[in-house]
Amino acid sequence: METLRFTRPELGGVTLHAQIRGDDRSPCLVMLHGGGANLHWWDEIAPSLAERFRVICLDFRGHGDSDFPEELIVGAFHRDLEALITEVAPEGFALVGHSMGGHIALDHAARDPRVWGLVAIEVSFGSAKRERRRTRLALTLRRQYATREEAIDRYRLMPSTPNAPESLRRRLADRSIREEPDGRFAFKFDPRWFGLDPAPHADLADVRCPTLLIRGADSTLLTADGAASVVEKLPAGRLLEISGAGHNVHLERPTEVIVAITEHLAAHLPPQAGEAGAQ
Repeated sequence: METLRFTRPELGGVTLHAQIRGDDRSPCLVMLHGGGANLHWWDEIAPSLAERFRVICLDFRGHGDSDFPEELIVGAFHRDLEALITEVAPEGFALVGHSMGGHIALDHAARDPRVWGLVAIEVSFGSAKRERRRTRLALTLRRQYATREEAIDRYRLMPSTPNAPESLRRRLADRSIREEPDGRFAFKFDPRWFGLDPAPHADLADVRCPTLLIRGADSTLLTADGAASVVEKLPAGRLLEISGAGHNVHLERPTEVIVAITEHLAAHLPPQAGEAGAQ
């Protein structure tokens, strides 16, 4: 696994952090985490995907081990993705995004013809405003703890993820905590981003690449009706619903998600990517 830290002029001095797994001759797959998360939320599935793809996981600014800039800019996460793509310079690539990362993946695919395949996991459509507001409010709270162990104990997967094992929660917590300048411990995301208006969404009809939408059957953030409306708007979209999981389906049912991503992308590899992956 390779660690990548980079900055580019379009990032305005922000340095981003990413991890790269897999053979650099394999088809490129960029993975985008959700709001308040970080690239380690892919740890349960990225190693398996790297057996077939060159997997690049990004920490958005204000998350994980990327910079936490003072200035908040609407659309900044889109800039982060564009800068990453320029940095690694693939001729073509697939995108996988969860929740906020899924929305960013859809928006980017609507504009970039180099995206040859897309998997959007639990993008929020159809949920009640109070449900979205409750999740957003919880993420805006800035909590700090006296010790690292206390922070690990208080770390929670949001929304509630009852089928994820406790060992997974603790592993994610251990990778999602940083020491603050005052010696206290906080989670590795800047809650101010969740008070910022989101960037306008692109038209789903412009997402031309084959797109798989994954929904956890127990999700309250991507409802069944919401998922159906998304797939109806996508020119080449289809829906997979996974039972026994909610919004964080890739944490609760990682094996099913690995199989779904691999089968979907393998079925739509562009010719040159298929040849590279076969080496």
